Amino acid sequence: MESHNHPSAVEPFQGAATGIGGILRDVIAMGARPIALLDGLWFGEPGFQFQQAVAGIGHYGNCVGVPTVGGQTVFDPAYAANCLVNAMCVGLLDAERLRSAKASGPGRLVVLYGATTGRDGIGGASVLASAELSEDDADKRPSVQVGDPFTGKKLIEVSLELVESGLVESLQDCGAAGLASSLSEMASAGAGIDVHLDRVPLREKGMEPWEIMISESQERMVAVVRPEMLDAVRSVCARWELPCTAIGTVTDSGALRAFHEGDVVGEIPAALLTDECPRYEVEQEDEARPVRQVETPAFDVSEVIEQYDHLVGSRTVRRPGLDAAVLRLRPSLRGLAVALQGPAPGESAGFRAGMQATLGAARNVACAGGEPLGLTDCLNFGNPEKPAIAHELAQAIEGIAQTAEALGIPVVSGNVSLYNDADGASIPPTPVVGCVGLVPDVRKVPGRWQSGDAVLLAMSPDGSLAAEAALIRFLWKAAQHLSLCHDVGSAGITAALADAAAWSGGLQADVEIPDDYDPRRGAAILGCKPSKVKRLGKRGFVQIGTVA
Repeated sequence: MESHNHPSAVEPFQGAATGIGGILRDVIAMGARPIALLDGLWFGEPGFQFQQAVAGIGHYGNCVGVPTVGGQTVFDPAYAANCLVNAMCVGLLDAERLRSAKASGPGRLVVLYGATTGRDGIGGASVLASAELSEDDADKRPSVQVGDPFTGKKLIEVSLELVESGLVESLQDCGAAGLASSLSEMASAGAGIDVHLDRVPLREKGMEPWEIMISESQERMVAVVRPEMLDAVRSVCARWELPCTAIGTVTDSGALRAFHEGDVVGEIPAALLTDECPRYEVEQEDEARPVRQVETPAFDVSEVIEQYDHLVGSRTVRRPGLDAAVLRLRPSLRGLAVALQGPAPGESAGFRAGMQATLGAARNVACAGGEPLGLTDCLNFGNPEKPAIAHELAQAIEGIAQTAEALGIPVVSGNVSLYNDADGASIPPTPVVGCVGLVPDVRKVPGRWQSGDAVLLAMSPDGSLAAEAALIRFLWKAAQHLSLCHDVGSAGITAALADAAAWSGGLQADVEIPDDYDPRRGAAILGCKPSKVKRLGKRGFVQIGTVA
């Protein structure tokens, strides 16, 4: 999962679209085929900026042929001047074809393939991502990359064919900071790279070497290729009509050296840009923010879902709209449940925000019958040079870490988006967590409750992390016996019952909420045939009503 917050604030359509393109390339770079996208959107209101971001996400995902199957949409005035657009991608990979991003083997070639390089996106990582927004946002529009999803689709197919054919030794996405970051990361394991910038295919005349080096033009990949494989790599790229150029070589110098017309125009030990870059402790101060009550505007989330193709690829078993989506792992009957979740709207404490996001994502997956396997996160915070914001960030990380440990699942990847400030005001702590879980049999995924079903409420007994983890285990194990299973989120049990009824075609339930219900604890609404209730055991739930 990655963020594209500031580009989306400056130019929402392209900012959101290229966020999708970037996270797709990260999965491609592992040698994996992308099978699902999810997006997290935090905006001030459902206005023009939000609508353009949704259109950009739908445009790129739909054109490239990867389904958008889930996510979260939050409207809160605190994000009016600094929206959040987080994109998550899930891919499938044969472990034997896993590709590293590290360069190795002196004498091997560094090959750039995909789109040509232009001035669009120059300074995206520094001008936009690492700076506060202000009233001068319009001046930053040239820093926003421009995406081409049709080239992105070709890039997917070429990359996978190169990996499956054994033609490349390593792959790296050419994203933020362009060749400067991708080549330094490839050389970070001790190898060196010499790059000849005058060999890079350009789409603009007169580009300076530094512009070529840091351009963030989209739909580009860098590969390390054995010299004897170069013609075969070129042949694959030519079949898909993608430029393919050997722009450099792997060395044993440990340095990243840039040449232009035979002259060295830049040289630095690669490690200084990666593992040995300057590190420092920022000052932290526990400065409690007041908890805010957020009034959610009336909005039909189906207006968003309808703009996304969530069935392309023919894997989607459970569509978006309630908790997690489920994708079938053909040809077996197993599946993946995928979900994305942020903290409760108005949450002001970093630790609670991290815990809420992690538990929410895992409960959503469990409600779809998935055993949580792994987590990814995107940490959206304000300026970390402010001691209070640095404290929020550290506490959120601790909240995610402790929750993941209680659940017994790893955090395998992530992204940090800082300096989310506008005119000096920071966004609330907004860690967003994605979860992937394994569904044993997609034929037994909970669907809709039926007339006569018992309505049950499963709750965490005391709200501790151990109890929350036990609830999640109960839910994914019980799911195969349930007609419906729905997480009670921050909106509360009444809203959850309304969601369940709407998901079930308007079929209402007659319920009585128990006196010991505590909205601060994790909970889920279950629908179950009366004859199957005994299969759920005797603990962890109570019957609160019946479906009419």
